[in-house]
Amino acid sequence: MKNKFLYIAGLSFAILSSSCSKEFLEQTPTDVISAKDLEEAVNKDPGLLSGNIAGLYTTMINTGTGGTTGHDDFGQKGYDIYSDMLSGDLALMGINFGWYSGFSRLTSTIDFTSNVNYIPWRYYYRLIFAANTVIDALGGNDAVPEGTATKHIMGQAKAVRAYAYFYLANLYSREGYGTGQEKILPLYLTTTVPNQPKSTSEIIYNQIVADLTIAIDYLKDFQRTSKDQVNKYVAESLLAYALAARGTNQDLQQVITLTDDVINNSGHPLTTRKQVVANLDETGKLLNPESGFNDVNTASWIWGVDLTQEIGLNLISWWGQMDVFTYSYAYVGDKKGIDESLLKLIPNNDIRKKQFFSDYTARNKFFAPARTLGGTRYATMDYVYIRADEMVVLNAEAKARLNRDQEAITSLKRLLDLRLDDTNYLTSLSGQALKNEIFKQTRIEFWGEGKSYLSMKRNKLSVKRGTNHLDHVGTVFPFNADEITLDIPQAEILNNPNLNN
Repeated sequence: MKNKFLYIAGLSFAILSSSCSKEFLEQTPTDVISAKDLEEAVNKDPGLLSGNIAGLYTTMINTGTGGTTGHDDFGQKGYDIYSDMLSGDLALMGINFGWYSGFSRLTSTIDFTSNVNYIPWRYYYRLIFAANTVIDALGGNDAVPEGTATKHIMGQAKAVRAYAYFYLANLYSREGYGTGQEKILPLYLTTTVPNQPKSTSEIIYNQIVADLTIAIDYLKDFQRTSKDQVNKYVAESLLAYALAARGTNQDLQQVITLTDDVINNSGHPLTTRKQVVANLDETGKLLNPESGFNDVNTASWIWGVDLTQEIGLNLISWWGQMDVFTYSYAYVGDKKGIDESLLKLIPNNDIRKKQFFSDYTARNKFFAPARTLGGTRYATMDYVYIRADEMVVLNAEAKARLNRDQEAITSLKRLLDLRLDDTNYLTSLSGQALKNEIFKQTRIEFWGEGKSYLSMKRNKLSVKRGTNHLDHVGTVFPFNADEITLDIPQAEILNNPNLNN
């Protein structure tokens, strides 16, 4: 992958330089390329926008895409760390170098001048601008591309835009979806509009749902060449998350329909017992190399990215911050581990208990294959964004929220039968107790993957911090606490005079 964005000016130059430029200019003898003519040119050669689409996915893994040189600024997986810390499930257990110390204290989250608030804002709106660039080139937000290839491009662009707005709406809105009338974010559907005021959560979510619905339709016959690309099943997974967050009964029924389709038709099975945790012999040799959550080819991964040495991620990466076997921060003392009280909730007959070491680090869940402390210099282990297991648990959650308890238990057992020796206890659960169990299983199964905050927010729950946090030990934070919601950053407030209109 190359770190390259082809914006409208560059795209126009590419079109004028292409083999069809003479005919194109004869048909439209003007100094300005119209959106219609640009779309026609792209329909003739969809490859003209391939750089833009590749750039969207590259932005998700590149360092500095949040506008800083900070070692917590490295794309989506950086914000997975942010959100896991906000939920309290990820405990910072050392601050030799200071990264995430403001998060642990929950002081930077309430300081609108802090980069903690700026970095994700800049990152997600950067993605939105890049997606809008593609959408503009294809005729605008309401355009319906005629060609198959251009529909695939439009579908991916709209899905990425929706993904970005979904994360912004979770991180920067205290109430999550709330009543729908809370004003939360500026909405941009083109690159040409001036600064916008904040739109309500209803408007934002309506746009997310609309974009993903179109994306699913446009991508239904898209055969992707790598897992970093959004296909129909990625778009369905994202839509399921958005609808679960909005949470009407109709939304939840659609969540069940979407997750059923992903589970039954995507070709992605659940993560196996052998893939979930390292199995070591008496010398420490790894006996199951399929474990480690480090290979994009893992069949259960729906959306992820193949990291190579050429990409050059090392110190500044998710692996650098989380993995003690990578030569970076976790190895030299800035360890991050599972919340002590959450670990206690995992029974001994649950294979996932073995993911965690005595120091609370997940060195038997996420690890560089060589498993030498500090021995891996470059992060060639891959990133996971969404895996099939998420859809099974979300399916169970939606059924429980609709009071379809027995169906929810059946769905949840599909995963837990691969994790626990005995799941008969589930049959005694109903109502809020079942919902609580599903939330607990979400926290355990997807620890370190950036999912618990989303679950906490949409289910309007609270979490109490355990004893191994550096700060706020024993403190209960509800989902809408100011401390665990990011502030709109100072830069936006200063540069957008319409923000509070």
